[in-house]
Amino acid sequence: MGELRRKSSDRQVELTDAALHLIATEGIAALSTRRLAAQVGLSSGAIFKHFASIEALLDAVVTRVEAVLESTYPPSTLPPVERLERFVEARSTAVGNQLGILRLVLSEQFLLALPESGSARLAACVKNTRAFVLECVREGQDAGELRADLPAETLAPIVMGTVQMLALSPSKARQRDAEARAVLGSLLALLRSPALAPTSNRKSSP
Repeated sequence: MGELRRKSSDRQVELTDAALHLIATEGIAALSTRRLAAQVGLSSGAIFKHFASIEALLDAVVTRVEAVLESTYPPSTLPPVERLERFVEARSTAVGNQLGILRLVLSEQFLLALPESGSARLAACVKNTRAFVLECVREGQDAGELRADLPAETLAPIVMGTVQMLALSPSKARQRDAEARAVLGSLLALLRSPALAPTSNRKSSP
C-alpha cells in the first residue's frame, strides 16, 4: 500500500512538472488533460486517478511553484548583500530550470483561470519576493554597503528584473551559470555605495 502511495505521489510530481513545461513552451492555452496525458504517457482518464479534478491539479501546480520559489530564499542570518547575491543566483537558476513558473506568475490569463485561492497564493509569491528584495536593499543601505542616493523602492525592481532576464536566458545550464555570475557582478556594482567603489574606477580629483 505504501509503495502504491509512493508511486502515486511520484506521478503527481511528474504531472505538475509536465504542466509547467507545457505552459513554458506552448503557453497556458496548451494546458489540457489530453496534452498533459500525452506528455507523461497516460490516458486522459488516468490523470483523474492522481487528481480528483482539474482544480486539484491546478492547486498542485501552484503548490509546486510555491515550493520552488520558497527554496530560493537564503538564510535570514546572512548579511544583506550576501542574501541578495545568493537569492539572485538561486532564483534565476531554479526558475530557469522550470520556466513554467515564471510564465505562471506573470500570466494574467493563468491567474484568471485559477480558483481564487490559487490566484491569491501566486500573488503572495510576487509580494513576498518584492518584500524580501526590499528588505535586503534597505538593510544594505543602512549598513553603508549599498547606495543610498536612490530609494530602495526604485532599486528593487532592477533586482527583480535581472532575475527574470537571467531565468529567461536561452543558454544551456552551464552557460547560464556563467552568464548569471557576470550579470550579478554588474548588478552588485550598480547597487553598491559609490564610496565602496574600487579606487581604480573613480575619477581623480583635479
